[in-house]
Amino acid sequence: MSNITIVGCGYVGLVTGAVLSKLGNNVIGVDIDSERIAKLNAGICPIYEPGLVELINEQSRNGKLRFTTKYEEAIPDSRFVFICVNTPPSPHGGADMRFVRNAAREIGRNLSVQHKTIVINKSTMPPGSGDMVEAILSEEAQPEAEFAVVANPEFLREGSALHDMLNPDRIVLGSKDQEAAEAVASLYSSFTCPILLTNIRTAEMIKYAANAFLAMKISFINEMAQICEAIGADVRQVSTGIGLDKRIGTYFLQAGIGFGGSCFPKDAQALEYVASISDCYPRILKAVLEVNRESRRKFVTKIDKVVGGLYGKTVGVWGLAFKANTDDIREAPALDIIPELLSRGANVKVYDPAAMENARRILPERVSFCENAYAAAENAHVLAIVTDWEQFRSIDLIKVKKLMTTSKIVDGRNIFDPELVRGLGFEYVGIGIPCCPSESERYLPQASVPIWH
Repeated sequence: MSNITIVGCGYVGLVTGAVLSKLGNNVIGVDIDSERIAKLNAGICPIYEPGLVELINEQSRNGKLRFTTKYEEAIPDSRFVFICVNTPPSPHGGADMRFVRNAAREIGRNLSVQHKTIVINKSTMPPGSGDMVEAILSEEAQPEAEFAVVANPEFLREGSALHDMLNPDRIVLGSKDQEAAEAVASLYSSFTCPILLTNIRTAEMIKYAANAFLAMKISFINEMAQICEAIGADVRQVSTGIGLDKRIGTYFLQAGIGFGGSCFPKDAQALEYVASISDCYPRILKAVLEVNRESRRKFVTKIDKVVGGLYGKTVGVWGLAFKANTDDIREAPALDIIPELLSRGANVKVYDPAAMENARRILPERVSFCENAYAAAENAHVLAIVTDWEQFRSIDLIKVKKLMTTSKIVDGRNIFDPELVRGLGFEYVGIGIPCCPSESERYLPQASVPIWH
């Protein structure tokens, strides 16, 4: 059992703190947002993550987890201090490290001189950040204070973050102080996954490389979807066919409208920036980001084509969060798609099971926020599916059809079976899916490429 401080009570901090307290440690979360801390102390979780509020409240009742706004209360007694603050994109494309620097200063000023403190960079930080944090701690700490810095990047998926934290594929730890890295490893001793010990910049790079690779898989399959549409192939079967190759795998090969969230866009962009200032030219990363942007533009063009021009038409949008099972709208496709629909003269009605309040603060006032999915479909000329919530998959489409002005669906996540939906009388357009069952056969006689038997 260890005393642990979590600096930053957002997605990463709350999940990390809740799980470490569940493992038997005494955890205190500190955040400068007094409203957020007040909510947490009142048993209200400020973010939507399945199972998180229940675990936080359980550990709070057990006395294993508490929250404060005061660094002087949180830091001195802890052997481990995790930095879990936000690292948003900056205007030049790199990571904005202001919150990390501020956290490091406050940690340094409050380090104990009675024991060695291990400061763990859990937030996604570009290579070189560990050195920066160490330098700030050295400037702020009392001369007698001992500390070490360890990079321990997170690999959590929003919507399944608790599962990922409790069932990691690997633990990555980077430090110049091997004893400190091994001490952090001891926190995860109940896990059976591999633990990789590296130097600190390698650990930082592993996080960026992992997210860049996964983003590349998404952009790759979305580009394949464009080709599939052009030649009458079905990208779902293409995805299955290549995914069965063990060297490729099936994960992140679902065609759609691109990636969003707090990780992939920001991290791919930040790695591109790091590469560019290091005299490297990241051609693949640039292409990954451009394909992602193009996927959103093409989706709006699909909708426009389906309804014969968007001006004066009503579009029902299902989904605002960047993915299902979260209320996170950071870099969400909806934030690009909806303004573009409005700019083309459409009326837009939206619904999301969790992200409505977050979206209200960002989307234009002209957007109509609906109480449920049926209300968003009512009187719509076309239904645009933007987030793959499970409740959308199981909805009563016959009822939806009766509510709509015209029965048209443009499915940005391929959540429906085209034959089933078309059988109900809808005009259905997916991503990388032939528009009609005979389209692939119709294409073959016109093929200008050689065919092997």
